[in-house]
Amino acid sequence: MGIFDKFKLGLSKSSKNLSTGLNDLMFKRKIDENTLNELEDFLIQSDVGIESAKELKDKFSNTKINPKISGKDEIFKIFSNYVSEILKPLEKNLDNINKNTPSVILIAGVNGVGKTTTVGKLGKILGQNNKKIAFGAADTFRAAAVSQLEVWAKKINAEIIKSDEGVDPASVAYKALDYSKKNNIDYLIIDTAGRLQNKKNLMDEFKKITTVVKKIDIKAPHETFLILDATTGQSAINQVEAFRKVTPITGIIMTKLDGTAKGGILLAVGRKFKLPIIALGMGEKEDDLHMFNAQHYSSALMSE
Repeated sequence: MGIFDKFKLGLSKSSKNLSTGLNDLMFKRKIDENTLNELEDFLIQSDVGIESAKELKDKFSNTKINPKISGKDEIFKIFSNYVSEILKPLEKNLDNINKNTPSVILIAGVNGVGKTTTVGKLGKILGQNNKKIAFGAADTFRAAAVSQLEVWAKKINAEIIKSDEGVDPASVAYKALDYSKKNNIDYLIIDTAGRLQNKKNLMDEFKKITTVVKKIDIKAPHETFLILDATTGQSAINQVEAFRKVTPITGIIMTKLDGTAKGGILLAVGRKFKLPIIALGMGEKEDDLHMFNAQHYSSALMSE
C-alpha cells in the first residue's frame, strides 16, 4: 500500500463526513446565502475551526458554482487546495533535527492521547539508517507505561533508561540524557506522564524536566513534540494553549485520526497556531505513524 493510500484509509471517516456534507449542501439545492451559512455551520461542526470555516465559506461564495454544471471534483478541489495552502508551510523534515548528539526529543500531552505508543513508533522511524535510539521512561507514575516502552525498546533495538515507580520524573530525564551523551546516542526520546492542562502542579512538574536537562545540555530539549488526540476535537486547541505557556512546542503529532470523523481538527490547530506538524497516527500497527504530508492529507480528506 502506497503512502497516499495509507492517508486515504486513515482519514476515511473524516473524508466520508466531509464529502457527504458538501455533497448534500452544494449539489442538492440552490447555492444561496442560506446554503453558504449552512456550509459554514457544517464545517465548524466538523472541527475545521471557525476561522477556516469562514474563509472556506468566502471562497465558495466568491466562486461561481453551478451544481448542474460543476462537478464534484471542482468543489472538492477548492476545499483541498485551501487545506494544502494552510498546512504545506507546516511540514517538518525530521532530518533537520539531527544536529546534536544526542538530539533530545521531549514528548508532551494529556492523559490518553497515545504518548508512549507514539514514542515507540517515532523511535522506529528515527532508528533507520543505523541511528542509535534511547528512550527515557519519565512516566514514573504508571508502571504500564514503562513496561510498554520496554517492549518497544526490545522491538526496535533501542536503549531504555528507567527508574523505580514513583521516582521524580526529572531525575529520570537527567539520567537518560547523561547516559545518552556518554554512549553516543543519536536520538533520546523522553516519555512523560499525562498532564491535565488545568492542573498547575502537574504542568510545573513537566517544566522541571525541561529545566533539569539543561544542566547537561543548555540547548536541551532540542525538540518538544505535543501529542494530540484527534478524537478530542476542539479540546486539542485548549491543550496547545496550555502547554505553550509552560514550554516552547516545536512540533505537533496528531494520533487516532482513523477513529474519528472530525479529522479537520488538524486544520484548525494548524491555522490557529502555525506550529510544525511532524506526523499523524492513523492506526494501531507499529507502522501506522506517518510523517506529515500536506498534499496527501488534503487530498485524502477530500477523497470518496
